Parts: sequence; C-alpha cells; structure tokens
Amino acid sequence: MDERLPDPELFRRGGFSLAAKLFVKHDIRATERQVRRFREFAQAQDPKADAVVALFRRLPKNRGRQLFEQALTDGIHSLDAPPAELVDFFEHVEATPYWVDPARLDRGARAIIRTGVLGLFPLGDMSLMGGYLASRATKALVATGEIERMASQRLVETAAWWMDVTTPGALAIGQTGYASALRVRLVHAHVRAAMNRRPDWDYDEWDKPVNQVQTAGTLLLFSLVFVYGTQLLGIRYSDRERADILHLWRYVGWLLGVDEELLPATEDDAWRLFWLLATTEFIPDEDSKRLARALLETHAAIGEGRGAVGKVLSHVSVAVHSSISRLVLGKSNADFLEIPNDPIAQGAILAVAAGNFAAETARRFIPGATALQEYLGTLERRRYVDRLGKIFKLDPTYARHMKAA
Repeated sequence: MDERLPDPELFRRGGFSLAAKLFVKHDIRATERQVRRFREFAQAQDPKADAVVALFRRLPKNRGRQLFEQALTDGIHSLDAPPAELVDFFEHVEATPYWVDPARLDRGARAIIRTGVLGLFPLGDMSLMGGYLASRATKALVATGEIERMASQRLVETAAWWMDVTTPGALAIGQTGYASALRVRLVHAHVRAAMNRRPDWDYDEWDKPVNQVQTAGTLLLFSLVFVYGTQLLGIRYSDRERADILHLWRYVGWLLGVDEELLPATEDDAWRLFWLLATTEFIPDEDSKRLARALLETHAAIGEGRGAVGKVLSHVSVAVHSSISRLVLGKSNADFLEIPNDPIAQGAILAVAAGNFAAETARRFIPGATALQEYLGTLERRRYVDRLGKIFKLDPTYARHMKAA
C-alpha cells in the first residue's frame, strides 16, 4: 500500500517527462493510500458558493446578483441586513489567509506580465488543450453546449480573466482581479447547480460536477503549467520568481474556493499534485476530441475572410499552436486528441524558444532590462485586451455564463 505507483502516460513521454527530469528534485510519485485520499475530493464541492447560488434562486430575479455585486465592490457590511449566505461567503473571503504575502503577489504578477502576450500561448496550447485530457472535467463543459458553439469567445474570456488576476495589485480586496476570481467562483457554482439538476448526470462515472479535484486541476494548469510552458518557450525565471508565481496562484485558488489541503505551498507540492491529477484525471474520451477540435478551429478562424492570405494565416496559426501542444502533451496524447503533426513547425518553435532563451539570458545581466520588459509586457497585455474587448464585447461580470447555466 505504501509503494510508489508507476508514472502516468503524461510523465513518461513528451514535454512533461523532460520537465520532471529538469525541475523536480524528488520522487513525486504517490502511493495507493495517497491516491485514495486525493480521490475523496472528487466528491467535495464548494458549500459557501453553492449556498449563495441557492439563495439567488429564492430571491426575486436579479436581486441576489445585485447584492453580490455590491458586496463585491463595497464590502459585505455596506448592505442593509444582508442574507446570511452572503455574510458567510464574504466574511470568509475577506479574511485573507495568514500565508498571503502582498509583496510576493506583486513580484509574482510582475514576473508573469514580463512574458507579455507570449504568456498566452501556454494558456491555450498547454493549459486548455491539456485540460481536455481530463474527460470527467469536460462533461460539464460539453453539457452546457457553450464550449463548441462559442469556443473563440471562451478562449478570449479566459485570457482576459487570466490577465485580470495576474496584474500587480489586482488581487487586493475590491480590486479587479479579486472581483474576477470571485465571479468565476460563482460561475462554477451556477454550473454545479445546473448539472446537479440534470437527471442524466452520471455521478458514478463523472464524480460530482465541478468538484474540488477539477478546480484544483484548473488552478495547476494556470500556475505550474504556465511556468513550465513559458520556460519551454525560452522564458527564464529565478527560483524566487517561480515560487512567487505559484504563491500568487495559491491565493487565487483560495479565492476560487479550492480546499486548502489542495493548495500547493511550494513548487514540489505543485508537481506532486499534478502527478496525482495526471494519474487519476487525465483519461481522454470522445468529448476530449470534440473540445480539442473546437479549439483548433478557433485558431484557424484567424484567417477567415482574408482570401489567399487568410488561408496561409490559418495554416500557420494551427501549425504553431498544434506544435506547442504536441511538444508538451507527448505523441500518444496528441494523437488521441487528433492534434495535427507538423515536424517543421515543431522545429521552428524550438528555434524560436532558443532565441528567446538567449535574449532572456542577456536580460538577466543588463541593468534595467527586466524593468523595461515588465513595462513592455504591460503595454502588450493592455493593447491585447482592448483589441479583444472591441471584437468580442467582453462581459467582466460573466452574467451570460450564469444565465446559461
């Protein structure tokens, strides 16, 4: 029972196998007992957020949402006689955990923004695409019907949310990132409630909808996978920067309602948790293929309506994004998801990564270069969000998703 289990497929081949050899200092494999303990969280949800959504259903239409938004911006005590469910929720999230260090949050955010829009590549090609391997987690996405019809919108909204929570100072109570994290937590609760009302939800096969294991998995895709993915693309971090990025996401996870036992305190913790997820959750099925196809179609859409030039753009876009996904996920997983295989594009990605690595190495020795890169990264991100906001009409309150759920 206490013997360590063999590595899952994700850790035997591909980029994660290489990453584990380079960055993991200890044996991260779990025992059967640890796997069983971890699997218990697949039956756990988020009682505080679920109670708030249940309250919304009892109150007059939109009233609960109005109360939530006021508490979000002005604090729970700005409400006259607030409902007990809202008091319980906001008094908990406003009581910042003892381990949160604002200086580390700021340093982690600055390390992230230094990557500029390059940081979005791991988000789509590694985090989202890799997340589709977790077939139980995809069931709620497929059931809403949103992910295939509005794959582009969802990808863009995810990117905008990611920028909200990784902006320096944005996680302070009442600020943009803090509000975005809590709104997404409420979206999860709405989806959970909708899935729990479905007579066809298979609890034996799919576990509880949007459970703690799945939310913790999402957190790691945005944190550990981001750090590893940007390093694969040539970005260099100091040990302290990597630790600070994970510290930032630990707090974001806490705001999202992840159980504290599942919040990695160190990089080693994060790798151990990711190993558990790869072993127990990364079991792709036909829905995984559908979602991967929808994401690839989003990348191809960049060339729509541009004639011959558009066809070239579409081809290049799919080749680049697919190549990054294949390098990370490994041949077996990529083949199952039917991700195109373009060895030339993969070679080009590795060449670009080598160039980035050289530039990053120089940056570390040039006075003022890091601060300049943070400034340029901030401008890139701001312009990107402004441009996307005009095209997709982003809704930072996520009201559409709550209504859909």
